Amino acid sequence: ININTEGDQRLVQTKYGVLRNRSTRNMPKESPLAMALQILVPFLLAGFGTVSAGVVLDIVQHWEAFKNITEIFILVPALLGLKGNLEMTLASRLSTAVNVGKMDSPIEKWNLIIGNLALKQVQATVIGFLAAVAAVILGWIPEGKFQIGHAVLLCSSSVATAFIASLLQGIIMVGVIVGSKKTGINPDNVATPIAASFGDLITLAILAWISQGLYNCLDSHPYVSSLVCAFFMCLTPLWMVISSKHPASRQLLYSGWEPVITAMFISSIGGLILDKTVSDPNLAGIVVYTPVINGIGGNLVAIQSSRISTYLHFHSTPGEVPEEAKGCYYPCRTFCGTGANNRSAQVLLLLVIPGHLIFLYTIDLMERGHTSLTPVFMVVFLLLCIADWMVHSMWKSGKDPDSFSIPYLTALGDLLGTAFLALSFQFLWVIGDQDSDVGD
Repeated sequence: ININTEGDQRLVQTKYGVLRNRSTRNMPKESPLAMALQILVPFLLAGFGTVSAGVVLDIVQHWEAFKNITEIFILVPALLGLKGNLEMTLASRLSTAVNVGKMDSPIEKWNLIIGNLALKQVQATVIGFLAAVAAVILGWIPEGKFQIGHAVLLCSSSVATAFIASLLQGIIMVGVIVGSKKTGINPDNVATPIAASFGDLITLAILAWISQGLYNCLDSHPYVSSLVCAFFMCLTPLWMVISSKHPASRQLLYSGWEPVITAMFISSIGGLILDKTVSDPNLAGIVVYTPVINGIGGNLVAIQSSRISTYLHFHSTPGEVPEEAKGCYYPCRTFCGTGANNRSAQVLLLLVIPGHLIFLYTIDLMERGHTSLTPVFMVVFLLLCIADWMVHSMWKSGKDPDSFSIPYLTALGDLLGTAFLALSFQFLWVIGDQDSDVGD
C-alpha cells in the first residue's frame, strides 16, 4: 500500500479493493516484551477457555444423545472450528482495519461492523448445515446405517449451534476490537485469542444443550428438529440482504466461501478421528484434551497470521511481497531474524511449552485426566511455518490473507492436533500406560 511515502497523502489499495486517499500512518511499533505481555493474558484466558471446553466435552460424552448418536463428535471440531473460520477471521479483518485507519470514521466503522456481522451469520448457517451433512457422510455412509430422525437432529443441532454461537461471539469480538482501539492496545495481539477463549466453551455448551433437548423430543415430538432447522435457515436471506448493502462485506459474500467450506471439511476429518477414538474404550481420555491441544495451536497461529497480514498491508501492495519473503520458503525464515514477524514467531513459540504445562496441570487438578504425552509443540511449530508461507503466498496471489488464511490454519490445527493426540494415546496404551478411565 506504500505508493508514495514522501508526501502527507498517499493513494492506498485497501483490503477490499477500493482506491482512496488518506493520511500516512505508521505501523504500530512494540518491543518483544510489550508484545509478549499483550499476548500473554488473552492467551491464558483462551487456554483456560479450552480447558473448560474439554471438561464440558468430557462430561457430555456420557449424555444419552452423545452415546446414542456418536456422530455428534464429528461435529465438534467443525463447529469449534467456526471460531477460526469466522470469529478469528472477523477479528483479523477488523484488527487490520483498525491499524490501517479504516475505523477512524464512526460511519465507516459501523458500516464495516454491521456488514461483517451479517456476513458471519450467513456463513455460520451454511457451514453449520454442511458440517451436519459431512457428519452424516463420514459417520454413517461407510457403515451402511442411516436414520432420517438422527440426520435431522444433527442438522438442527449444528445449524442452531453455529447461528447462536456465532452471533454471541461476534458481539463480544466487536466489543474487544473497539475497546482495544480506545485503550491503545494492538488488536492483532489480543482479538484472536479472546475470540477463542469464549468460542470453544460457548459453542460446546450450546451444542450439548440443543442436542440433548432435541434428542429428548425425538420420540414424542419428532417434528421439533425439522422446525428448528427450518427457522434458522429461513433467516439466511435476511442476513444476505444486510450484508450485501455494505461494500466491505459484499465482495466476501460472493468470494469468501472457498476457505471456510474447505476448512470445515478438513476439521470434519479431525472429527471423524475423534469419533473413532472415543468409540474405543481404551482411549476414552482423549476427549478432555482435544479442545486444549487443538486450541493452543489455532490461537497462536491466528495471532501470527493476523500480524503478518497487517505487516503486508503496511509495507507492500497486493500481488507483491517484501524482499525477505521472496524465493523458496525454509523454516529458518520464520524464526531466525530480527524482523517484526520473526520476533512475534519467536515469542509465540516460547509461550507454547509453559502455557501447555499450565493447562495440563489445571486438567490434572480438576481430576479430569493426567498430563499425558502430547505433541503440541510440534503442532505449533508446523503451524507457524505454514502460516508464514501461506499468508505470503495468498498475498502474492492477490487474496486477502485476513479472510483466507486463518480458516485453513485453524482447520489444519484441528486435524493435526487430533491426529497426533490420538497417536500419542495409542502409543501410551501400547507401552503399558493402560489407564482407560482417564477423563471419566
